[in-house]
Amino acid sequence: MCGRFTLTSTPEALAQRFGLDAPPSVEPRYNIAPGQDVLAVRARAEGRSAALLRWGLVPAWSDPAAAAAGPPLINARGETAAVRPAFRDAFRARRCIVPASGFYEWADRGGFRQPYWISPRDGTPFGIAGLWERWIAPDGGRLESCALLTTAANARVGELHDRMPAILPPDAYAIWLDPARDVAALADLLAPLAADALFVQPVSTRVNRVENDDAALLDAVAEPLRQPSLF
Repeated sequence: MCGRFTLTSTPEALAQRFGLDAPPSVEPRYNIAPGQDVLAVRARAEGRSAALLRWGLVPAWSDPAAAAAGPPLINARGETAAVRPAFRDAFRARRCIVPASGFYEWADRGGFRQPYWISPRDGTPFGIAGLWERWIAPDGGRLESCALLTTAANARVGELHDRMPAILPPDAYAIWLDPARDVAALADLLAPLAADALFVQPVSTRVNRVENDDAALLDAVAEPLRQPSLF
């Protein structure tokens, strides 16, 4: 599961990390939520381009009512996306990479949902495997949207949740974006990132409110006390 994430890297760092011709026009974001526009890197005839896509994939065959209903398809399971009707066409031909600086996860701490911010220990931006679609409305309007792929959680994230974003190693970016790649050969790219590569800290429940989007969301808070077992 990935329901919120951050992107605070500089445009220059993003251009270098993801092989873009020019730095993308983005501001630091500390609480990116479903239904909002997210930065996505896509292959083009020459090089790569970055665009803003709505987070919540709308399949090309969706009827107008479904397309307007909101972003139900924010995540796709990496193990099944290649065969699920909502994702299989995009998995075959429209893959993207969604840059991030960290992501949030919530854990049940005795009836209290404690949020955690999870980021690479080295502080570099990372790329989440994604899928994108273009939906065309009856009046000719276009909506480009995306979903993030998830995989089984590593040992550290598994203490909070059983799923995590499918984070691609940098040397796999070109493979993932290449539309000529055989779908079956992509499964190995969607493995969990090593647990020791991630930094995890509890943060304020202010992140629960989408309208809160500031650097203070990343400040560490005291780890909540866990309720002792009665058995």
